Amino acid sequence: MKLLKISCLFIFLSSISISSAQQKEVQINVTKVSEHVYMLVGQGGNIAISVGEDGVFMIDDQFAPLTPKILKAIETVSDKPVKFLINTHWHGDHTGGNENMSKEGAVIVAHENVRKRMSMEQFNKERNRTTPASPETALPVITFSKDVSFYFNGERIFIFHVHEAHTDGDAMVYFTRSNVLHMGDTYFQGKYPYIDLGSGGSVEGYIAAIKKALSLINDETIIIPGHRNLSNKTELASYITMLETIKNNILTEIKAGKTEEEVTKNKFLTKTYDDLGYGDWFISGEVLRKTFYKSLQ
Repeated sequence: MKLLKISCLFIFLSSISISSAQQKEVQINVTKVSEHVYMLVGQGGNIAISVGEDGVFMIDDQFAPLTPKILKAIETVSDKPVKFLINTHWHGDHTGGNENMSKEGAVIVAHENVRKRMSMEQFNKERNRTTPASPETALPVITFSKDVSFYFNGERIFIFHVHEAHTDGDAMVYFTRSNVLHMGDTYFQGKYPYIDLGSGGSVEGYIAAIKKALSLINDETIIIPGHRNLSNKTELASYITMLETIKNNILTEIKAGKTEEEVTKNKFLTKTYDDLGYGDWFISGEVLRKTFYKSLQ
């Protein structure tokens, strides 16, 4: 039953649209993060915007029906248009508003693998579901393979790819003067991560991505995760300790010849962090153990 609930939640988060009833209930909350950067929270991945004389620079856009509310929320802090929209990866709760934002005049930018995956039907074997290809107007029109910089609203905005982490197309966005890092779904603050193995994600890549983020930031950096609350370097360092502890626990079991089922059912492997509440949201300890086994074995 628990696995069924999680599968249903994933389908919900990854769908490109939500019902009109749900849309009416969603509120877009705006939090000021720095002088020029704000976080918008609604339904789906956390949005970040930079506002200033050059216009609005936006990261991710949640679900399509929420676009009018998101634009109204942006209007509370800027009267400028959205010039650029960055997708941190291809999942629908981060790219569902792309077509709408394109029609609003935003230039969509993402890693090249985001465009590739959005351009084609995607089948998730683990969850037995198919995501259709996105329309041409929803696709990124500028792509990069490694990293790219924008000089916008008085600062360098550094966007860099991290390999085989949450997916194969993840990008983090660092506002260098504001000292704000948007990590997309390479960080689920306070909860176990969803690592999409079917989209090229991996445990080792996920850990490496966080290590890269830690090497870039300092103690004053404000972190915007893909989901949940604003964070910082101390919390992120604790998060990677959690991931590496569980990874080592599961590697020990793999080396001992344990099967996927045995590892998945062994609650002891994640108990310390289950007890701290890491598994009581999207990904349970059981689902995490299964994912780690598949990725590491």
